[in-house]
Amino acid sequence: MLTAGMSHPAQAAAPAYFEFQDFTGSKAVFELTDETRIQEARDILSGKEKDRVHVLGRIVHRPAAWNPGWSYHYDPSTVGFFEVAIEVCDASMTYVEDHLDEAGGAFLPGDFWCPWTSKLTREVPAP
Repeated sequence: MLTAGMSHPAQAAAPAYFEFQDFTGSKAVFELTDETRIQEARDILSGKEKDRVHVLGRIVHRPAAWNPGWSYHYDPSTVGFFEVAIEVCDASMTYVEDHLDEAGGAFLPGDFWCPWTSKLTREVPAP
């Protein structure tokens, strides 16, 4: 069951950037521009939110300045947080990188990525 809570209208805010890692120890950064999502990320980092702590969203097949070292990034308008998700959207960062040309088809349908072991590690400065 996917529980993301992505039904509210976006509330524009100054961009905020958050680093996360997966079970491999790989790290990536995503951008948030929605006030509600930014607060949710900060609540996860502070320990206030303990359930919906994993990152999900749609990937864009090109690098972003805030996510160095990767050929893809999350579309900031689609990022959310989850507790449980379906297996078809789970993959490590390196697997996504190595199979990016396959993403959007049978692998990560609709480019929707929800790494089950994703864990926010910190808020980072703007690039």
